[in-house]
Amino acid sequence: MTLFGPGDAHLKVIEDKLDLTIVTRGGEVAVSGDPKKAELVQEVLQELLKLVKKGIVISERDVVYAVQMAEEGLLDALDELYKEEIAMNAKGKPIRIKTIGQRRYVEAMKKHDLVFAIGPAGTGKTFLAVVMAVTALKKGLIKRIVLTRPAVEAGENLGFLPGDLKEKVDPYLRPLYDALHEILGVEHTLRLIERGTIEIAPLAYMRGRTLEEAYVILDEAQNTTPEQMKMFLTRLGFGSKMIITGDITQVDLPKGKVSGLAVACEKLANINGIAFVWLDRLDVVRHPLVQKIIQAYEEQ
Repeated sequence: MTLFGPGDAHLKVIEDKLDLTIVTRGGEVAVSGDPKKAELVQEVLQELLKLVKKGIVISERDVVYAVQMAEEGLLDALDELYKEEIAMNAKGKPIRIKTIGQRRYVEAMKKHDLVFAIGPAGTGKTFLAVVMAVTALKKGLIKRIVLTRPAVEAGENLGFLPGDLKEKVDPYLRPLYDALHEILGVEHTLRLIERGTIEIAPLAYMRGRTLEEAYVILDEAQNTTPEQMKMFLTRLGFGSKMIITGDITQVDLPKGKVSGLAVACEKLANINGIAFVWLDRLDVVRHPLVQKIIQAYEEQ
């Protein structure tokens, strides 16, 4: 049940990905189609069975990724990915790295003070950065977490909404709150924000500050201008880390404006001590359809 999924949903995913027919009778699996692809089915099921025996609950997303890794000849690395628990969420469930790209990203955050993570929606760029920030705070490696993003509309105009500045800006910062709530829980997050241990603010609030002993995350960095990006990067203080995340394919700046993230990738590529991690659609950890949507837009 755990391996095949409810209503054999996992087997249907494999059928769809490899264009095969899979029939099960009890504990027996019969595969008809291309013999080479049938071998992949055996490898994928055996590898997923190892995870199930370790008590890991696999999802459709895990099955999709296992098939992709099998096609690339990288299936041996799947078991390794699930060994490392990087943190626990608010409900006590382990948070694990789900893809090879994510593993590169987490390693980069451990080793470097300045990390750029560039990739499409759903690759865990923001979430993993927040996980690493909270972990560093719990270990006493930093004194506070600063989360920021540029307040640029994605095709909407929130300027005429009622409320004070905080209420106008909060919708832009919602994904950062969501990530914190997932890891710390709502009440704990609110307590840390009230104490000033966690600060969530629009990018404009960073001007003129030096951020020391802090884990600083700039989200949606593709919507910064080159001037804003330079201003942000020069806030880096002693004992701090900066993680910059963004998707260069989803720039919401006015026409004619260049993305500060694109300029930074070009100008800073050869500086020692700065890590650039490029994630792609294979690293998407949302609903399996998200991967197909990204692929469709890339092909267009």
